[in-house]
Amino acid sequence: MLRGLKRNLLVVAALAIALSCSAPAFAKSYLAYGGGPVGGTFNYFANAMASYITNTYADIEVSSEGSGGSTANLKRLNKGDVDFGIVYSGDAFLGRHGRLPQDATKYDKVRAMAFLYGAPAHLVVKKKDGITSAMQLEGKRVAVGNAGSGAAAAAERFFTHLGLWDKIQRQNMGYSAAAAAFNDGKLDAFWVFVGYPNSSVIEAAARDDIQLVDVGADAEKYGFYKEYPFYSPMEIPAGTYRGQDMPTKSFQDAAYWCTNANVDDEMVYKAIKAIYTPEGLKHMVAAKKTAKSMNIPDGLKGVSVPVAPGAAKFWKENGLNVPDIK
Repeated sequence: MLRGLKRNLLVVAALAIALSCSAPAFAKSYLAYGGGPVGGTFNYFANAMASYITNTYADIEVSSEGSGGSTANLKRLNKGDVDFGIVYSGDAFLGRHGRLPQDATKYDKVRAMAFLYGAPAHLVVKKKDGITSAMQLEGKRVAVGNAGSGAAAAAERFFTHLGLWDKIQRQNMGYSAAAAAFNDGKLDAFWVFVGYPNSSVIEAAARDDIQLVDVGADAEKYGFYKEYPFYSPMEIPAGTYRGQDMPTKSFQDAAYWCTNANVDDEMVYKAIKAIYTPEGLKHMVAAKKTAKSMNIPDGLKGVSVPVAPGAAKFWKENGLNVPDIK
């Protein structure tokens, strides 16, 4: 009988040991992060952030997922298919209000976490023409980007707001083709909506004395930011391009780290806190130099949708005013 009791006790002990080895010591949260097409900037950011957060916390694992990009992430976030995602501020704003092109759906469950980087507008003219404002382009030949591109959409918003969209001779073409046509005298101006320095503008400046129009000054003067609050003012520094002796006022759309409204506030707080440490930001820049624009003072630059409560807690702790967006 004693031998049987001992055997039973050994079995119980073995089971206890097996269960203790197989059961986790704590609950682990698994979060999905929507990036973008393979090799694109969105994917670099999503991969770098997912790995850093996962390595920072034992109880959080974030996996990066490829996607179609900004609007695809917006829709997946709204449905709760992913927990984090990168979305352009403009898409988030228009989607929230049911104003995406040919899509009246209101994607109102998406919340902003942090500004990642911006893409500014360039409006290139020849210095000899003396054009200092977009308002002087009436009747001029202007390349506005490829049809259906983000650059063309931004150009249409800007020139329409100024009452010029139907008063300029618009031409849809890519940046490099536009620069060549500009240098050959077939265009009076061309529009680029991308980070600086841009190779097509460098190309144009190598053959002609160019001028960047202060589109930011026009945006301020004519109330562009009130109509499109997802755009934010910025400056292209002097010397970015040959012959550009002064800083140029411009505006930019912002790539934003976003989340779904139902993601746990503490998870959001811990994730953003990990990335916005000196070590986290250094990790991001090592992964993609574009991340140099990430910093605490600019953490909510160009925000256009409500800020997630967990993110708001972090930014308030770091002295930022969190706007009350409805």
